[in-house]
Parts: sequence; C-alpha cells; structure tokens
Amino acid sequence: MAREGRPPAAAGLTDEATIRAITTGTHRDPFAVLGVHPAERGLVARAFVPHAGALEAFTLAGRSAGRLAPRGHDGFFEGRLTIRKRQPLRYRAANADGEWWLGDAYSHGPVLGPMDDYYVAEGTHLRLFEKLGAHPIRHEGADGVHFAVWAPNASRVSVVGDFNHWDGRRHVMRLRADTGIWEIFIPDVGAWTAYKYEIADSKGVILPLKADPFAFQSELRPRTASVVAPPLDHQWGDRAHRDFWAGADPRRQPISVYEVHAGSWRLRSDGGFLSWDELAEQLIPYVVDMGFTHIEFLPVCEHPFDPSWGYQTTGLYAPSARFGDRAGFARFVDGAHQAGIGVILDWVPAHFPTDAHGLARFDGTALYEHEDPRKGFHPDWNTAIYNFGRREVSAFLINNALFWAEKFHVDGLRVDAVASMLYLDYSRRAGEWIPNEQGGRENLEAVRFLRDMNRTVYGSQPGFVTVAEESTSWPKVSHPVHEGGLGFGFKWNMGFMNDTLKYLSREPVHRQYHHNEITFGLVYAFAENFVLPLSHDEVVHGKGTLLTKMAGDDWQKFAGLRAYYAFMWGYPGKKLLFMGQEFAQRNEWSEARALDWHELNYPLHRGVRDLVGDLNRLYRGRPALHARDCEGEGFAWLIVDDAANSVFAWVRRSPGEKPVAVIANFTPVQRADYVVPLPEPGRWREILNTDATDYGGSGGGNGGAVVAEAAGHAAAARLMLPPLATLWLEHDPQ
Repeated sequence: MAREGRPPAAAGLTDEATIRAITTGTHRDPFAVLGVHPAERGLVARAFVPHAGALEAFTLAGRSAGRLAPRGHDGFFEGRLTIRKRQPLRYRAANADGEWWLGDAYSHGPVLGPMDDYYVAEGTHLRLFEKLGAHPIRHEGADGVHFAVWAPNASRVSVVGDFNHWDGRRHVMRLRADTGIWEIFIPDVGAWTAYKYEIADSKGVILPLKADPFAFQSELRPRTASVVAPPLDHQWGDRAHRDFWAGADPRRQPISVYEVHAGSWRLRSDGGFLSWDELAEQLIPYVVDMGFTHIEFLPVCEHPFDPSWGYQTTGLYAPSARFGDRAGFARFVDGAHQAGIGVILDWVPAHFPTDAHGLARFDGTALYEHEDPRKGFHPDWNTAIYNFGRREVSAFLINNALFWAEKFHVDGLRVDAVASMLYLDYSRRAGEWIPNEQGGRENLEAVRFLRDMNRTVYGSQPGFVTVAEESTSWPKVSHPVHEGGLGFGFKWNMGFMNDTLKYLSREPVHRQYHHNEITFGLVYAFAENFVLPLSHDEVVHGKGTLLTKMAGDDWQKFAGLRAYYAFMWGYPGKKLLFMGQEFAQRNEWSEARALDWHELNYPLHRGVRDLVGDLNRLYRGRPALHARDCEGEGFAWLIVDDAANSVFAWVRRSPGEKPVAVIANFTPVQRADYVVPLPEPGRWREILNTDATDYGGSGGGNGGAVVAEAAGHAAAARLMLPPLATLWLEHDPQ
C-alpha cells in the first residue's frame, strides 16, 4: 500500500502492555493511545483494526499520510505520519479478502464541552436530548454519529453494532470524568444503524448489552437494539393550533379526550399494526367526526412486551417501532393539530422494567433506581423505581417531558401512577419501606421532582398541560407550585369514576339507598382541576365494559349508559372516554385484537355513538357546560335530595351565557308532571334527551321545550322524565 519515497513506519513506540490492553479492551483511556499523537520528530498514528493485514492513513482531503505497521497479529497498527498538523484521518485497510475504508474515531476531538459538563453536574441541563444519545452530525470535516451515554461507575463503555461486528474492543468511548458521561464520534456511521452499549462495571465484568437510554428509535420487538435516527426535519404546519392553546386557559376550554391504545384501535387486514400515517388517515377524521377535542394515547414510548400496554417502558425517548419511525409520529401530531385535535401522551416516570437491556443496574450499580429494594423495587409491577433524589435521574425525566413537547409538539402528558410516587409505603407492609428524613411516609424526593418537572414545562412550553393520575387525597395536586401545590394542570377524578359506576351497577330499586354515591362528589368537585375519566382501567381484567357494568336487562343497560354519559358530560370537569366505549362495546378490551367495529351494524350501538358525538358538540358549543368546569360558581344543585325517585338536577352557568339545566332519572320509571326548579322563568329548550329514538330510546320527552313559571325568587317547570334518561334544558329567553 505504501508509495515509493514514503518514510518507513516507526515500530516500538508503544509498549506491549499498552498494546495488550488496547486489543483486549481493558485500557482505561484508549484516546490517550489511539489516533494522532505527537512523537519525536513529528506525529504518529495508532489504530486498532482487527482482521486488517495492512493499513495506510489518509487525510480527509484524500492525501496519503503514511503507512502504519502491524504490531503482532491482533490488529494494532502504528506509524509515523508525513503530515505536520494533527487532524482527523481515514484508513485504507487490506487483507487477503480485499480492501475497505474506515474513519478514525480516535483522531477526532470531543463534541461535548465544559458548559455541558457544568449543567449536567448541576442537574439543570435542559437540552440533554440534544447532547446524549446518537446524533448524526458533521464533526471536524467528517460525517458520522456522535454517541454519548451516562455511566459514571463503568470501567469501560463501547458502542457496538454491525459497523464493528459488535466487538466491544472497538470504539471504546472517552470518559468525561466530571460528569460520568462517555462519548465518541464515529465517522462513516449513518442513520438507521442498530447499536447498543457494551459496558464493563467497576471490576471489569462485562454486563448484558444495554440499549441507549436516549435512543430516539429502536428495533421492532422482540429485537432490542437502539437505532440511529435521522434528524427530525419535519416542517410543521400547526402554528394556529399552538398559538390558540398558548393563549388559552385550559380550565375554561372544552376538553373532551378520546383515550386510545394505538396498537388495537384498528388493525390492518393482515392483523398488523397501523402505521402512524395510517392512523392519521383513519383515527384523526374519526375523532373530528365524534367531536372530541383531544386524543390521549396509552404510552407510545418503546416497550418490549405488548400486554404491558406500554407501561413497562424501556425507551422513553423513542416512539415505538410498532408504528413506524419517529417522523411518522411527528406527521400524525401535525395532522391532528391541523384538524383541531390536541395530542396527549400517557407518560410513565414512576417506574421502569428490569429487562437486561434496559436501565436496571445500567453501569453495574443501581444508577437510575435505588439500591435498597425498600425504595427501589415496586411490588405491584415487579419493576424498578426511579431514584428521584438523584439530580441526573430527575434531569433525565424532566428532559423527556421537554423532549415530547419541543420535538413533537405534544400538547400534554398524563402522568401515570402519581400516587405510587408520592408515598414511600405505597403497596408495602410495615417494615417494607423507609420513612423520609422527617419520619413520614411522603416521598419528598418525588414531590420535588414533580414540582420541578411541572415548573419547567409550564415555564417553557406555553399551552402545554400535565394531568395527574392520582388516586388519593393528596392536597393541591393541580395547584401551582408557588402556592404549595404539585403544579399539575389537572387531576383525574377517580372518586367520581368509582362512585358513579358503583351506583349504576346497582339495581335501580336499590339506588335510593345509595343516593350519596352521586351527591358526595360535589363536596370536593372544585378542590382540584378535575378530569372525569372512564379509562382503559375500567374495561379490562374481568371488569367487563361500561355497558356490562350497567344494571338490568339489555334495554336498561343501553338506556342507563346513555343516561350516564349525558350525566357525566353535564357534570363539572373535563371528559375522558376510552376507545370502544363510545359505541358501547360489549366485550372487554384486549390489546391483542381490534375494537369490535362490527357492532356499529346494530342500532343500539350506533345510537350510543351518535349520542357521544352530540354530547361532545353540545359541550363544546355551550360555554355554560365547560367554561366553569373547575369553579364552583358554574354549578348549582336544583334537586339533590330526591333519593326515593333517584332523580338529580343541577344548573351549569357561565357569565353572559345561557344556563343549561341537567336532569337525570336513574330509574326505569317514566315520571310525568315532575316538578323541576329552574333558576329563571321562561322557555327552556330541550337540547338533549338520551331517550330519543335516534339514540335507541323510547322517544319520551317534552315536545322540544318546557316553560318555567315564576315561583317566588326562582321558577319551576313540570317535566316528563323518560325512564333511565338524562335531559339537558337550555334557557331560551327569546
């Protein structure tokens, strides 16, 4: 390979022990040996290229810089260079089978800088997703990929993939000692390259290959490697949507959420998953037609096990490969926004699975989790619990929230299992948990993390919302941090869901004895900014579906469900309904099959679907029904104590808007001349009746309107209440 007149390679510049450490992958700092280095009378280059018999160095401009001589038979080469200035090199390697070219990673300098080290060490770096992970870049004149990973207790970290035959002796990374971050720029590696990290613990023991915690793309399960994702260069067209929500108070906007499991809403004819583009073509128009304002996806981050529904997450920064690449997800969000639909992601910062390729004991130590299982192991899910008190772990999670908001324009996060984060004794018996420094059961580190997360995203992402799935009476979950709250925008009202479903599962004759299961919710309805959730958790694991929870025969079940939906849409709070329940699916949901769309061939199921669409449109179009969802002055009882008849009535208000009265009859008895007090005299138009024949009802009603006669300081009207039905009346002074 050498040209005539080229100086001979210099042998013996490196001692045998160093060579052996390089070729066995045990050298602690290969950047001090490999690459270009000053030597007596010029520069010398060293390289480790297994299977090569000869090696010649070239500048990036293509000029030969000298031959490198082999040292033994292990692929270690070194030689003097003809160039006078240190610069990146490329090598032409050869053996009996031919020639190949490769860039020299060790002749390139670092990509990260001292300011990155400073903010990482401080735990305040808010662009970790632009620094860690795998990023295709051009660096010092060469195209390649910069890899960076946090593993402070490792003795060696290497990037492995097809590009180096998964050989951990190659591409050993540079340690930034102040932060514990390892980095390397590898020329000639491109997008869509599969890779993992080979990590040796502090004693040199090689761990199972690890996926990248900051991977932006992953292989499709059951394969678990990370994938180098190309830069996300989507041209967004959602400015109008983002500007609207940036200037809006979400508490006073109509929010009606369609909760979706992307893997089972619909399937292809061959049983495969829909891609993001196919979901955009089918799901977005359906949601628009149904009148929902938002889609909330069960976790779409990468996860290895389908039946976990995404809650056992191994790749928080990667949309699951089940549905295509991340560019497809960006197109979906943009398409939803342009259609006026927001996108919320179910987010899981409470715990993570212990799969060997994941975060568990990442560098041989409990890095992301607690070492003590009394704090670091979740008994309900057999998972690891994040160490929220470690600033690097908190920063990892906060950056992830920012990542989805910034890179994918996601409108919000529904934060899973918040209660499990807040209590050190959650699902633990005495002796199985460690009190906090004040002797209490509150997880003060998790509280600080949640406050920091909410403060950060609300402070930098106008229009973004966070929603807590929090099932206890923890105070001020949805109050600002500066007022002593956790800082969430909304909280799921689990009490509403539990009480109302329990009530409606009772035979109507017994409901009079459980009247408070409906009325009690208004005692605390405005203590938080609530979302009323009828979620996936209510239609799995033997719980049946919302339809089958209703008491009575088939007619009563459908009538009761229709009445319940109108009751809920008229109740203060934002709305959430899991997919399939909008057409009263009979079978429990399963992630393994699509929804039972054939049921829409039957009038009763179509009627429920049509009702939900009308509820959404009426709710969105009447500020009285949404503008004071979170404020007590928007609600007043009209009938609260008629337990004998199981009738409830209230009025919803908003300043300057027509009030709407909601009357629910939860018995299968038609009630004629039923007196309902109303806040104002005059004509009240019947804008909704769940017993309408269009919805599958019996057609009972009030001829489209009633007239309220003045009665003292208020008014009252005589109504016909259809059986198991809810009416909405709007005041119509004209």
